[in-house]
Amino acid sequence: MKPISYAGHRFSPEVIRHEIWLYLRFTLSYRDVEEMLAERGLEVSYETVRRWVVKFGPVFARNLRRLRPRSTRCSAAIRQYVLPFRLSRYTLL
Repeated sequence: MKPISYAGHRFSPEVIRHEIWLYLRFTLSYRDVEEMLAERGLEVSYETVRRWVVKFGPVFARNLRRLRPRSTRCSAAIRQYVLPFRLSRYTLL
């Protein structure tokens, strides 16, 4: 997993990660996230939240895809089974 650099940002990486997670997980608007931050005492504009999502969102998604377990089902190969029903050959998907 590639590390994400938060250098040059005013807020801590935990705040940035949490707000991006809120926006992406719960499909909130940028202004909703801005209001949630204001309730916690952090003054961040909705435009800042948008910039964070544009900058860090694809990196988060890429890292999460790498951690996702691989599928064991092979959709390209069709498996054939011989069933004892009238001694016929059937293809099961």
